[in-house]
Amino acid sequence: MTAQVDVLVVGAGPSGLALGIDLARRGVDALLVERADGLFPGSRGKGIQPRTMEVFDDLGVLDAIRAAGGTYPVGMIWRDGERLGEHHLSDPAEPTEDSPYDEPWMVPQWRTQQILLERLEELGGKVAFGREVTGVTQDEDGATAHFASGEPVRARYLVAADGGRSVVRRAVGVGMTGEEVDPLPTLVADVRITGLDRDNWHFFPQGEGAEDLLAVCPLAGTEDFQLVARFAEGTEVDLSLEGVRRVVAARTHLAAEDVTEVRWASEFRPRVALADRFRAGRVFLAGDAAHVHSPAGGQGLNTSVQDAYNLGWKLGAVLGDGAEASLLNTYEEERRPVAEQMLRLSTSVHRGETRRGGATRQLGLGYRESSLTRETREVPGPVRAGDRAPNGTVAGVRLFDAFRGPHWTLLALGAAGAPGLGDAVRLVRGPAHATYGTGLFLVRPDGYVGWAGDSAAGLGDHLRRLGLRL
Repeated sequence: MTAQVDVLVVGAGPSGLALGIDLARRGVDALLVERADGLFPGSRGKGIQPRTMEVFDDLGVLDAIRAAGGTYPVGMIWRDGERLGEHHLSDPAEPTEDSPYDEPWMVPQWRTQQILLERLEELGGKVAFGREVTGVTQDEDGATAHFASGEPVRARYLVAADGGRSVVRRAVGVGMTGEEVDPLPTLVADVRITGLDRDNWHFFPQGEGAEDLLAVCPLAGTEDFQLVARFAEGTEVDLSLEGVRRVVAARTHLAAEDVTEVRWASEFRPRVALADRFRAGRVFLAGDAAHVHSPAGGQGLNTSVQDAYNLGWKLGAVLGDGAEASLLNTYEEERRPVAEQMLRLSTSVHRGETRRGGATRQLGLGYRESSLTRETREVPGPVRAGDRAPNGTVAGVRLFDAFRGPHWTLLALGAAGAPGLGDAVRLVRGPAHATYGTGLFLVRPDGYVGWAGDSAAGLGDHLRRLGLRL
């Protein structure tokens, strides 16, 4: 018999796991399947941007993420065994009440995924490992995933979170347009090394060319280093222990035997690509299945998690709250432009045109132009509908604490006439606020202001579209 679920998520990477968590806490019947026998073992996406830290706060994993990682070390330039000086890789920032997570937080991707899986299981969800999807068929009522082992799974909606070579994306006929950002082959490996301190991110430039760069970064919360080495075009990259030892000995002052272990290694050529669509019928694309980034600037994992965060509450609203199915159309409308913007940004950072800083932290992303956004005030204040909802304190309530959970939040700031609300919307009332100004602000479950007004006029209609009632 064909198993049936409300949502089938294909792929247990960061986007798939984050989506699974969001659906589980909403009581949606969802199943995650993963082709591999376990989680991804490498460090690849090691940078968690401040906006994603806010997402992780809401999903209930922030404490574990903070305990597992650390801040990025200052870069150190080496030549001929001598330290030439420090190199600051990003513009500094200080935490504020509005934005308490100020800098990227380093956690190896394998550990981030472990934490997300633990949270998913805590909420009653699970991942079925060793389940390889070979094809997808769909009709007006749902989609069916076919597996190498047989036993298809039928779902009302299917989410492709199965990476840049997504089988699901190809099965539903969605193209992907992209280009190689850099033709040079690149080695990335998690290694154990003696003879290097863990206080710096070590860079070993050999000359003017980029093809012989080697960098070694201590991975916070572990005993490992992430090694990145670039090679001349056409080079056959050796991923073995001996191969890694040779490149380290050739480009640094370290001896080959100082590399004691290679725990994971991969070769890639940085490229960017964007799916032509993020939805095909009952199938949605998220994460690398929808957009592939250069690793520069740390945008890929973060954009992927935020895809899931956008889609999760919308699936929950349609499947559980009676929202109109057309709400799901806003996923592509909102996320594809963001992904396109982040692809441009990561490419610019890769080419040395943009420094890591304000834009790469992703706090300025928003949905002002979305059809889901309503700004009804004649004179909008500093925070407008479509913007990220900043943190703050209102009548003794920390706003990020108020926002945490699958509900909506209505901020009534210096405004009279806030309506009575059901259980799905939490009311926080207070005086005019230095950051928000004055008015009513309806904060979506994903932490963006969806509606803003001087009074409650029009709020009821907006909520009804979303399956909510005053």
